[in-house]
Amino acid sequence: MNAAAHPSVAEHNSNLLLAALPPQDMARLLPLLDQVRVEAGQVLCEAGDPIAHIYFPHDCLVSLLGVAEGRMTLEVGQVGREGMLGVTAALGHDTAQVRAVVQRAGSASRMEGARLRAEAERNPGLQRVLYRYTDALLAQAIQIAVCSRFHVLEARLARSLLVTRDRLQSDRFHLTHEFLAHALGVRRVGVTKAASALQQQGLIDYSRGNIEILDPDGLAAASCTCYQIVKEAGSLPVADSA
Repeated sequence: MNAAAHPSVAEHNSNLLLAALPPQDMARLLPLLDQVRVEAGQVLCEAGDPIAHIYFPHDCLVSLLGVAEGRMTLEVGQVGREGMLGVTAALGHDTAQVRAVVQRAGSASRMEGARLRAEAERNPGLQRVLYRYTDALLAQAIQIAVCSRFHVLEARLARSLLVTRDRLQSDRFHLTHEFLAHALGVRRVGVTKAASALQQQGLIDYSRGNIEILDPDGLAAASCTCYQIVKEAGSLPVADSA
């Protein structure tokens, strides 16, 4: 990870959750934030570890993985420029509940977990934004859990690719079979078969981890209704409407 540097207001506003804060609240947080770069595959926290830092992505993407028995994983959410990693620190939790792995490299604003807790306790505006975002994350996690239990792998893969597309705002991105297997909680051979089926239908092009979505509408049709629910949960407004 590159050395931290204080971000400008413009860089700070690259994160939509921070940009939703009233100007006076953003001014209070800005001195507490550093700008850092994170790399693909980097583990930002492990389930059960103390929450040392909070991350507000600018252009990176972070996968949130539930972990069972230290090795089995299932993606329960993603965090991009719309949100933050470590929001539970504002609720008084000292330990991480998920493994957070960088899915796409990029920059983020970072602050100490203890600082966020202290600011949230004395800042009602920040509290409201964080609580709304927590609600959105919970809605996504619930729907992904339902999807993982009841829907076939091909539809789940289509849903995951579409959510990644929405977060990155791009039809092209890199995801290895190994990463997708961890995210979907299946073996790599299952990902290979599901990806091949979507490719044969002309919905995606997938080669050596490089994915291009060729037909977004067709991929949405191949997905389950969970995609739209997760998408809507991920776009819930966090700005104070009062």
